[in-house]
Amino acid sequence: MAKVITPRHVDYAQWYNDLVIHSGLADYSAVRGCMIIKPLGYALWENMRAVLDRMFKETGHVNAYFPLFIPKSFLSREAQHVEGFAKECAVVTHHRLKLAEDGSGVVVDPDAKLEEELIVRPTSETIIWHTYRDWIQSYRDLPLLINQWANVVRWEMRTRPFLRTAEFLWQEGHTAHATREEAIAEAERMLDIYARFAEEYMAMPVVRGIKTPSERFAGAEETYCIEALMQDGKALQAGTSHFLGQNFAKAFDVTFLDRNNQRQYVWATSWGVSTRLIGALVMTHSDDDGLVLPPRLAPIQVVFVTIPTVEEPQMSVAREIAEKLQTAGVRVHVDTDDTKRAGFKFAEYELRGIPIRIAIGRRDVEQGTVEVARRDTKEKVTIRRETIVEHVQALLEEIQHNLLQRARRFVRENTHVVDSFDDFQRIIEERGGFILAHWDGTAETEARIKELTKATIRCIPLDSPAEAGRCVLTGKPSHRRVLFACAY
Repeated sequence: MAKVITPRHVDYAQWYNDLVIHSGLADYSAVRGCMIIKPLGYALWENMRAVLDRMFKETGHVNAYFPLFIPKSFLSREAQHVEGFAKECAVVTHHRLKLAEDGSGVVVDPDAKLEEELIVRPTSETIIWHTYRDWIQSYRDLPLLINQWANVVRWEMRTRPFLRTAEFLWQEGHTAHATREEAIAEAERMLDIYARFAEEYMAMPVVRGIKTPSERFAGAEETYCIEALMQDGKALQAGTSHFLGQNFAKAFDVTFLDRNNQRQYVWATSWGVSTRLIGALVMTHSDDDGLVLPPRLAPIQVVFVTIPTVEEPQMSVAREIAEKLQTAGVRVHVDTDDTKRAGFKFAEYELRGIPIRIAIGRRDVEQGTVEVARRDTKEKVTIRRETIVEHVQALLEEIQHNLLQRARRFVRENTHVVDSFDDFQRIIEERGGFILAHWDGTAETEARIKELTKATIRCIPLDSPAEAGRCVLTGKPSHRRVLFACAY
């Protein structure tokens, strides 16, 4: 039976859920609020992780791993931090089960209560900075550039696969520096890495900016972010990098002897992206027929389908070409399933977002040709077999470029410069998208705009020029425009 996907214009949220499940990215879990990442979704995450890991290591970072469990007392040491995560924490109180006396199953052993409760990590700043106190003694130990790939738990009440789940996968970098300037430069450098990854590999344009004080990461002095625009006109925060100042160093007494033999507190950053990027990828490029994956991240870049299914000599030709492409570094799959018709397979591979499909029929074998179909535009061309490697390599780059340009065009067409609140409300209600508008800089106005429209200040764009104006809501003086949108 064909897998039915709700069209985007009918119900965008249902379209997204249908697509994630039917394409094989993820499945629902027996644990409420959690998801199962299926092989296609995990392969996509592995490709993202491999690229980011390389980019981190090229800039001097190394990987480590810290415990999943954090003593509750650690979270009490940095007041803003604990307040930011208190409502999302899962707490371990006991360490043992036992059989129920009535034989009905297992129960928590009341005699196994922990002396101190453990928090399942929502993020690792506290346990990492407790550790850094022992690792850092002198300026010679700095900078300390650590990243970890891990899972975290944030007890979300309203969940959606990849976008917001109780447990998700991510990386979190935690660095220590001798000076404020070095730490700020690190936070900005990591923001640049995230933005380059989003645009060069995900083909997803982003706005780089700074969060307002009310939107900052708990315990940070400054939060940098990249914001992307999804096809339904909502923004999605795709990555963050935080300048933590000396807040965690002071909370955990992390000091070092500087070059003048003076004891100083270190300066800190943290930064992270998560499997939320898979959700961003889906919503940036996909259509009503299924996923559309950028070639640089697609687990399979080219699939071969023979017509009739699995018939020689078509299969021999497919395997011969596939071997040449694999030697050239292309990720290839040859379909050998003889239980499905070719038309069904075409739809299935469209659904899974494979960038290029190559079909080989009897006439193609006789004429030395193949039919090449691209996923992004649905265009098909017939080419000679002897040119296939060069053609596929060029086409993969063309598809990657086209997806980025198409997404950039969408952002341009859905970014609005607004000066009146009536226009602001109308655009939010009718179209959505990014809105560049003046803001008077107060948390009260920020909260009031959110109350009236559900739009939030996504960021203060780093490339936003100084510009005299009036706040879109209050009319008070403003010196630059900020980026508003409704968001996930």
